[in-house]
Amino acid sequence: MDERNQITEGVIWKQLLIFFFPIMIGTFFQQIYNTADSIVVGRFVGKEALAAVGGSVNQIVNLVVEVFVGLTSGASVIAAQFYGAKDRKNLNKTLHTSYAFGITIGCIVGVLGFFLTDTVLTLMKTPQELMADSRIYLHIYFCGMVFNIIYNMGASILRAVGDSKRPLYVLMVTCGLNIVLDIILVVVCRLGVMGVALATVSCQGISSALVTVLLMKENPLFQLKLREIRFYGASLKSVLRIGIPAALEATMYTIANLIIQVFVNELGTDTVAAWGTFAKIDAVYWMVVNAFAISITTFVGQNYGAGKVKRMRKSVGICLGMAYAGAFLVSGVLYALAAPLYRLFTTDAKVVQIGVDMMHFLLPSYFLYVAIGILSGALRGAGRVLVPMLLTCGGVCFFRIVWMFGVFPGYPGINTIMLSYPVSWGITAVLFIIYYIRRFPKVKRIQE
Repeated sequence: MDERNQITEGVIWKQLLIFFFPIMIGTFFQQIYNTADSIVVGRFVGKEALAAVGGSVNQIVNLVVEVFVGLTSGASVIAAQFYGAKDRKNLNKTLHTSYAFGITIGCIVGVLGFFLTDTVLTLMKTPQELMADSRIYLHIYFCGMVFNIIYNMGASILRAVGDSKRPLYVLMVTCGLNIVLDIILVVVCRLGVMGVALATVSCQGISSALVTVLLMKENPLFQLKLREIRFYGASLKSVLRIGIPAALEATMYTIANLIIQVFVNELGTDTVAAWGTFAKIDAVYWMVVNAFAISITTFVGQNYGAGKVKRMRKSVGICLGMAYAGAFLVSGVLYALAAPLYRLFTTDAKVVQIGVDMMHFLLPSYFLYVAIGILSGALRGAGRVLVPMLLTCGGVCFFRIVWMFGVFPGYPGINTIMLSYPVSWGITAVLFIIYYIRRFPKVKRIQE
């Protein structure tokens, strides 16, 4: 049996694909959690319930998840670098510190989120007819917050050490269970939005337990031991050095989307339902691009730890080519199938028409994001996180906020809102390309 680390020694394009597909499929199954919720409530409860799950609730959940996915990226980058360097001691310290951090933050955020739910929903101008269902979903969701964070932390570390398959198996099992529970609790027990929330949180609890068990299995370089979960100062500092900028970036992204959601909320329930459903459908596109971004972060991180800078740079070029090919293919398919995809979620003709118009407007510009996602992931793997965070926060997030308050009042409507996306992506992509060319590690040196 070949014991070589294929990420640092194997054929790059082949290993990228081997690593990419489990991540993409895993992201697909993770998305099924919320998508299944939307389909079930949209078909069996009504468009108000669909708007509740897909509107303000969706943006708040995305904010929380993206922030902590950003924080877990700090653990994954440091773990990848230590794994590439075969540094068993520091890899295990990173693992146990990451778990201690995830448990602590999960509990704190769960409590804060529970008690701030009404305030946030009100600030977002959530339509009054959607408030009750939105409140129920978020209260239950925040009660299970710690499960979500533990799963994401554990899965990100497994992927960082080159294991993208077993997190996928966990998601396949729990997502299948989630669909069954959705049907039982909503269709049979008639619990409505409460039912889908209970199903989601229950399955997240199971997934967090399974991924923890996987990390407890003995490995030559790492093993999670529950009694050793604690904060190690140097490890925590390293994780936060990369994780905090990534979390701030994710926070700004989602705050911009929350502000956009406020403006969408003023356009009526039909537009809110169509906008929220669009987020479920185009998630397929983001699965592809983000899976490549996670892949390149791990590839760069492990090769950085192993001192293979030339291989780092080559893998970025190959990954960019693959990501662009995937982006054009997926966005083209979504464009062509816009109407039937919307009808999976709702039978309301007006919501379908609004949604199809949205997809036809935005999808042709989605390729602009590819350079941002891949180059950001590569730079993060090499430990360069501050400037990419500033580029994203300024070029995408701050720009969209200024757009909404500066342009929208003069040209109100959903098209004005949507136009902010391609304009901000184009500007930020150019900035990322310039920064990558100037600051990514050169072949003659690893550190500056």
